[in-house]
Parts: sequence; C-alpha cells; structure tokens
Amino acid sequence: MIDNKKKGGLGRGLSALLTDDKASADKEIGKSSIANQAGVVLYVPLANIEVNPFQPRSTFEEESLQELAESIKIHGVIQPITVRKIEGNKYQLIAGERRLRASKIAGKAEIPAYVRAASDQESIEIALIENIQREDLNPLEIAINYKRLMDECDLTQDKLAERLSKNRSTVTNFIRLLKLPPDIQAALRDNRISMGHAKALLAIDHLPTLLSAFKETVAKGLSVRQTEELVRSVNDSTVKPPSAEKVANIRASENDIFLRKIQDKISSTLGTRVSIIRTKEGKGEIAIKFYNDTDLERLVELLTD
Repeated sequence: MIDNKKKGGLGRGLSALLTDDKASADKEIGKSSIANQAGVVLYVPLANIEVNPFQPRSTFEEESLQELAESIKIHGVIQPITVRKIEGNKYQLIAGERRLRASKIAGKAEIPAYVRAASDQESIEIALIENIQREDLNPLEIAINYKRLMDECDLTQDKLAERLSKNRSTVTNFIRLLKLPPDIQAALRDNRISMGHAKALLAIDHLPTLLSAFKETVAKGLSVRQTEELVRSVNDSTVKPPSAEKVANIRASENDIFLRKIQDKISSTLGTRVSIIRTKEGKGEIAIKFYNDTDLERLVELLTD
C-alpha cells in the first residue's frame, strides 16, 4: 500500500476535488474490500482500467512517452494515476493517461492508482484541471481548457478563477485569446508569437488592421514592447475625414450593405483599413490606410503585381 500524499502547488479546486470523502466513496463504489479502500492508493491491473472518455488531450508525443516508459522501468510510477470504480473489478481513468500509456509500453502489469468516487462532471473537471497543470501547454491550449471547464462544468469566469486559485483577470486574459482570428491563434499555438504579443494585438478592434499589425509583428520579429508601440500608433492614427462638400453627397455607407461588403473584401485582401466614399451621382474614391513606409511598399507590391 502506498501512502496518499497531496501534491503541493495545485489549485484549491483540484485539491478539493481530490479530498477523501469516505462516506461518498462507500455509497458510490459499493461494499467490496477494494471499494472500501477508496481514498487511498492501490495497485490496479492495467487490464482493468478503461481510458477516460473526457480526456482533453488528443495527442501524445511518442518520444516523450518512450522516455517516460524507460523511467518507469527503472523507478516505477512515482505519481499515482486517479481512477474511479465503475463495475466489478473495472476502473475508469480520471487523470494520468500519459503515465498509463507509458506503463503499458514499459510492460508493467499494474499501476499505483488513487481510487475515488466521482460523477461524470467531476471526472471532466479533474481531467481538465490536471491538463492545465502541465508545464508544456501553450497559452492557446490553456485558453481552450479554460473554456471547456466553463462550458462543460457550467462555471463562470469567477468560479473558474476560484477553482484554479487564479485572479479573475488571468482567466479573462486567456479566454480573450479565443477571440483572435484563426491565423493569429495558429501563430500563438506554434509559438511564433507569445501571449504578450497576442494581448497587445487584441487592443485593435478592426479586423483588417489587426491582421496587418500581426503580419508586421511576425515579419519584423517585433518584441512585445515594439508590438505594443505599433498597436498604439495604429489606434492613434485616424483616416482624414472627407470635406464638407463630400460629406453632403456621401450615401450612408453604414446602410449600404453592398458597399460595406466590397469595403470589407478589399480590406481583408490588402490587410489594412479601407474606406469607400461614393456620391449620389455614383462617383467616389477608395482610401487605403498605411502606417509606415514598409506598409506602403507592401501595398504597392500587392496593387502592382
């Protein structure tokens, strides 16, 4: 039998979820001699453990699994997995699939496991929170797990922050990353930009302008501070308003869906802000925004190719 020692550094929410509730365990698991030991760590046959259907991880790096398997061959599984009893001698994995897979590769017949009673929702929550505790998650993966916790466990940002022992602002900053366009999310996922870059870019509301600033950030390898300065310059700059005579003849573009679609299409293609001004007679002009000489050169190349 292995003593069950709580691991430090986890959020209060996860610690609370792993608290030994003996009465609940007896009711949930039953009266067998093994079941009555819920709340302690047992050696459970690998063949008796089903994978967690709520597992938030979909991929496991093969090389890393092999390294862990070699370590398990020598030292065994140091940190027990967490399971719940389902029926007969069968258990369902709650947390620790990487250790379970590596143990199978190492040729082990059994694995130390913390047996506990858990509902489906608790199982989801524990699996997601354990996944968040991993050190190799990038900011986008953390944001996705936060959102899953909120959606699947019916948690508000305040409740989630409380579960994780985080400031609400921290949770909010991660959740906001999911509002970024796919191209920027992909760059964050692939570590081409940092969370600091992403937070700075989120201050730009206009999509084409946001994409333009993102492209410049990546192309020039800007630091977070330089990206913040770029964003400030973008937000401070304004398109020169049309003359009073033009204003009198402008059709309200806000109400002209056709014009707005054309404007948005050109903006998206050029990656910058574009304004279309049209008079009652059907004449007009297109104003294309650029932010520096490099941006102007980029636009010239696009328009003259």
